[in-house]
Amino acid sequence: MLALAAVVAGTALVSAVAQQGGAARPAKIVALGDSLTAGLGLPGDAAFPARLAQALAQKGIAAEVVNAGVSGDTSADGLARLDWSVPEDTDAMILELGANDALRGLDPAQTRQNLDAILGRLAARRIPVLFAGMRAPPNLGAEYTKAFDAIYPDLAAAHGALFYPFFLDGVAAERGLNQGDGIHPTPAGVDVIVAKILPKVEELVARARAAAAR
Repeated sequence: MLALAAVVAGTALVSAVAQQGGAARPAKIVALGDSLTAGLGLPGDAAFPARLAQALAQKGIAAEVVNAGVSGDTSADGLARLDWSVPEDTDAMILELGANDALRGLDPAQTRQNLDAILGRLAARRIPVLFAGMRAPPNLGAEYTKAFDAIYPDLAAAHGALFYPFFLDGVAAERGLNQGDGIHPTPAGVDVIVAKILPKVEELVARARAAAAR
C-alpha cells in the first residue's frame, strides 16, 4: 500500500480578488487537507487552492484561498493542528481529510470521531464548511469500505455542512490525470477537480456572505 509522502507544503496564501465595485472584502477560504490539497509533486500555482482561486476570480467572485494542506496528514493530524491552521478571520472552510487514514487502514471509527470533532469545532466558531468526501481503496474489503465511505455523508448531514461526495471525482484511477504514483493529480487532474467542485464552492461563499451579513 502506497503511503503519501510526509512533505509539509507551506500554508501559502493565494489571492483571487475580483472587482465587485470595490464593495466586498474578499471571502477568506481555508482549504484544510492532506497532500491532495497541498499539491504534492506540483508547482504552487498548480495546486488545488491556487487553481480554485483562479476559477473563482474568473467567475467574478472575490475570494482568497489559503493552502492549509499538509502532505501525509491523517484526520487526527488535521484535528491536532486545526486551531492554528484556521485563523480567526476565516470566512469559510473546505475540509479534505481521510485519504491517508484509508491508505493506512486505520479504524474508520477513529476517522469518524476525528472528523466529527473538526466539524463540531468549526460549527462552534460559526464557520461554514464544504466537506469533501473520500472513498476507501477497494483492496481493504467490503466491510471496511462500507464503514469508511459512510463517514462523510453521515457527518455532513449531522453538522449541516455543504457536501461534495468525492474529492477525486473524475480523476481517481484515470491514468492521464494522475502522477506516476497513481494517487496524486497532475495539473490537468487538479483542473478537473476544480471544475467539478466549483459550484459547491460558490454555494460556500454565498453561505459565508450571508453569515457575515447577520
